[in-house]
Amino acid sequence: MNDAPEILLAHHLKALKLPTFLREHQKLARQCAAEDVDHVDTCTACRTGTDRPGRRMVERRIKAARFPAVKSLDSFDFTAIR
Repeated sequence: MNDAPEILLAHHLKALKLPTFLREHQKLARQCAAEDVDHVDTCTACRTGTDRPGRRMVERRIKAARFPAVKSLDSFDFTAIR
């Protein structure tokens, strides 16, 4: 069997700094093949690997900012505004 596509994919995923996708892509591909899901849906399902770094980046920045309290728009009282 020719492993060149797998090696090339692994190289590209490392270059793109997508370690979660690198770890999980084979499992996800097998699952999608078993469920007869097309490649677009497969790529959409891979979003979970790209969400985590963004969240961690935000968490690191909030921690580095040393805010006295972490607030969000969910806790904002819009009725207090005239």
